[in-house]
Order: sequence, then structure tokens, then C-alpha cells
Amino acid sequence: MGVSQPATPASSPTKPPAWQIGGATILSFVALLYVIELVDQLTGHHLDVNGIRPLEADGLWGILFAPLLHADWSHLISNTFPLLVLGFLMTLAGLSRFLWATAIVWIVGGFGTWLIGNVGACRFESDHIGASGLIFGYLAFLIVFGWLIRRVWDIITGLVVLFAYGGILVGAVPVLDKCHGVSWQGHLCGAAAGVLAAYLLSGPERKARARNKSRTPAA
Repeated sequence: MGVSQPATPASSPTKPPAWQIGGATILSFVALLYVIELVDQLTGHHLDVNGIRPLEADGLWGILFAPLLHADWSHLISNTFPLLVLGFLMTLAGLSRFLWATAIVWIVGGFGTWLIGNVGACRFESDHIGASGLIFGYLAFLIVFGWLIRRVWDIITGLVVLFAYGGILVGAVPVLDKCHGVSWQGHLCGAAAGVLAAYLLSGPERKARARNKSRTPAA
């Protein structure tokens, strides 16, 4: 005679912690950059012509492709470490926020570069490529976002990031009479877009703080 046993409820799969998801996300993105650069090398750098060409109609397509392209391996390697660190810190603000902030910096920063990319440039046609615009956007986002939401940990993170990577802000300073092959326009526009993203995406915390302040009775 069989004996009926109560069914054991199926255990729901444990969701990986946020830091693991964030780490995997930014590692996957950087790995994609290396794959794209390998293809670019094998095709004789034919992909690099798809960067942002300022004030040219077909150069608008470069807004989509420029952060994925690099001039050579050294260019990509120099961007890798700050992109990994800053990108990972960005994901700790929430994966959804990371994706939205990336989209804002990517599109708004790219469009700004398209508008002013020829300012102070050499006489030959400029073609802006590289993920450094994202790096500057992430840096600006982390600092401004931490300040806007008034969380101690985020403020400390922003300050650490500023001291650790603040030196790269030198690249945003215009040098109008020389050509150094560095897209300070892309750096500047990326940073400005990062500030915009921080303001927009900190909206819920800022509104909650304003509501709490309005409920606090005056002394």
C-alpha cells in the first residue's frame, strides 16, 4: 500500500547579488569592445570611419557607433581600466539606472560632440571614436548623483572616484591652437551628459526628500 507524502514546494532560484550582475554586465560590454577592435584590425581599420564626423549628416550615425570603436589596441587598453571601474560603480546605483545613464551619455554626449567636434580641431576632417566619452560621463554621473541624493556612501564613492580619476579631466580642457589627437570635445560633452543623467535619474530621491522636508514642522 502506497503512502502519500506531502509535495515539497519547489525552491525559487536565488537571484545573484547586484554586484555580480553589475560586474558581469560591464565585463561583457568591455569584452564586446575587444571583439570589435579585433574585427577592425583584421579588416584594415575599416570600421573606424564610422565615428562622429561633426556637422555632417552621415556623421550622425557615428553617435551610435563611436563609443564601440578605437584607433588601436593601445587606445582601447587605456580606456579599459577606468571603464571597468567606473562602469561597475555605476551598476551599483541599479542596473536600470546604469542602462538609462549609459543611453543618455551615449546619445546626448555623442550629439554634443557632433555639434562642437570641429571646435579647435585640426584643418583635416575630424572623426571622433572611443569610449572615453562614456568614461567622462560615468565619472560626472557618480560625483553629481551622490551629491544630489545626499547619501553618505554615494558621496564618499564620488569623492574617491574624483581623486582617483580626476586627472583624466585634464583631457576636457580645450587646446584651440594645437592638434593632440584627443577628443576633448567628446570628453566635455560626455561629462555634461553625465551631469544631465544624474539630475534626471536622481528625481525619485530628490522628490522624496522634498516631501519629507515639507512634512517637517518648522521649529
